[in-house]
Amino acid sequence: MAQSVGSLAVQPVDRRMLMRALVASTVGTTIEWYDFLLYSTAAGLVFGKVFFPEADPLTGVLLAFGTYFVGFLARPVGAAIFGHYGDRIGRKATLISTFTIMGLGTFLIGVLPGYAVIGIWGGILLSVLRFIQGAGVGGEWGGSVLLAMESGSQKHRGFTASWPQFGGPAGLLLANLALLIFSAWSGDAFLVWGWRIPFLLSVVLIFVGLYIRLRVVETPAFRQLAERQKLERQPVVSVIKRHPREILLSALVRQAEQAPFYIYTSFIFVYGTAVLGMDRNAVLIPVMLAAVTSIVTIPLAGHLSDRFGRKPVVGVGIVGTAIWGFVYFGLLNSNVAVLAFGAIALSLIFHDIQYGPQAALIAEGFPTNVRYSGSSIGYQLASIIAGGPAPLIAAALLAAYSSSTPIAIFILGCAVVSFVALVLIPERAHLDVSVESEEAIAARAVPAGAQVSAAGN
Repeated sequence: MAQSVGSLAVQPVDRRMLMRALVASTVGTTIEWYDFLLYSTAAGLVFGKVFFPEADPLTGVLLAFGTYFVGFLARPVGAAIFGHYGDRIGRKATLISTFTIMGLGTFLIGVLPGYAVIGIWGGILLSVLRFIQGAGVGGEWGGSVLLAMESGSQKHRGFTASWPQFGGPAGLLLANLALLIFSAWSGDAFLVWGWRIPFLLSVVLIFVGLYIRLRVVETPAFRQLAERQKLERQPVVSVIKRHPREILLSALVRQAEQAPFYIYTSFIFVYGTAVLGMDRNAVLIPVMLAAVTSIVTIPLAGHLSDRFGRKPVVGVGIVGTAIWGFVYFGLLNSNVAVLAFGAIALSLIFHDIQYGPQAALIAEGFPTNVRYSGSSIGYQLASIIAGGPAPLIAAALLAAYSSSTPIAIFILGCAVVSFVALVLIPERAHLDVSVESEEAIAARAVPAGAQVSAAGN
């Protein structure tokens, strides 16, 4: 029998189903982030020249990052739409929908004519397809995390929920590897056709991901709610009315993780090539190594959060991020190639320390019947206030001050915001949130003595 609410539940876990869920979550999320982050890298290297060639180089980059930002605006929209269905019809069916939408949007970018063929319509259609990408990934994260977390044991949910998180750096690795390979293959024709092939490959990855995800079953937590007829009829409306604080804190605690991530993995291509005069492959390779490092650091951080709690581990990552921005740009500006290479290769360490436990930290804040909606909306709102604007802000600060110091100060400011939010989030690492409903959360707030008294009456 499971222990009572407020302690760890001891429930049997079907290890075969858990492994399927972890594989489906991780592989599927890797492919989705491959699609999304492929655009991020191409925005810095390609899109300004292909879709906005009439602008001066810096303006072209800003316009390219503007279309890139559209994807971040779409992510909360996708979170609300797919969060509703994820809490109504299940995690599995919703994830199959988000996966298909994302892959098709990426494939169509690969066949989209540039400015030379259809003029400004190329940039407009690029923005539309980016919005589709953003909506898809907006609905993906919550489902993939819950598919893993709700299929595993309560005791190890920080670790199990961290595996879909690994999909982000893994997708980044695949995206940059694809661009590196086809950049070398196409040579001077990279801007003509070489950049398109990684986008076209997405149609192949769709079939791989669908095959894996169709083999998993719905999570035990959702099945139990469905059997008890405890599903929320309007989960998005309910979670916004009942849990606005949790949604807001979920978004703010991500500032120090998400904003620097897109500076270190997207803006760096502009800074490295245009400011430091580095070859694009000299930036791609260490960014790929940073993603490889995440293979270890993300699940390790998730595991440590099961042992020591979410907040201490995430806090270390936030403090490290506050300091690292100054170290990072100092090494880049040293004009020493090995130091610049090392700075880029190690750039995601403090991001990973936050990102590993972050899935469980956010998902634990919402009851099961609105967990997909609440965690997705909170998580994806950060894309508007953190990840999306970050490269634009970095590019604007660089243009205004001709210095990287304001960018490091911006990263410091993000860390301060996240630290305050983290302090305000309750620690739930060792509480039972397996099949929580609104009633269970309410019961948690009642003092133990009052519960005993009520039972006696």
